[in-house]
Amino acid sequence: MTKLIERLLGFLTIVSFIGVISAVVVQILARYLPYNAVWTEELTRYFFIFTICFGAPLGLLKGEYINVDVILKRIPLKIRKYYEIVIYLLILALSVVLVMEGLTFTEIGANQLSATMNFPMSYIHAGFVILGVFLAYFSTIQIIRLLKNQYNFEQGYEEE
Repeated sequence: MTKLIERLLGFLTIVSFIGVISAVVVQILARYLPYNAVWTEELTRYFFIFTICFGAPLGLLKGEYINVDVILKRIPLKIRKYYEIVIYLLILALSVVLVMEGLTFTEIGANQLSATMNFPMSYIHAGFVILGVFLAYFSTIQIIRLLKNQYNFEQGYEEE
């Protein structure tokens, strides 16, 4: 199940990033044409939000979040395991808050439309809920992997 979610998020991250690039290219080309593409800035922002919402959980799963390597390399593995568990528990707590507040934010946006595209803002705000759900899911998986000693501190996790 995790592999399927990982592939789906990877695909959606790529699609969102292609959307960012495409909207920016249209915006650049529109400068040289009589056509004024005011909607491209808004669309770029939305694609960027979803690129982060789909990509950030993958970074968490693969252990690609930034950390202070100088300190972590000096911590013994036994202690580092518990340090990592605490970090993932904090991410899990933040994810729960992100989901709860994201739901409130999505409800607020239900009656709003975007400025130039007339797109329901609740769809954009739902990105924060999506981000929180997948961060919570993957941080839970990482905690389980740490407890089962399946976590590789160099690569984030061992392939199953």
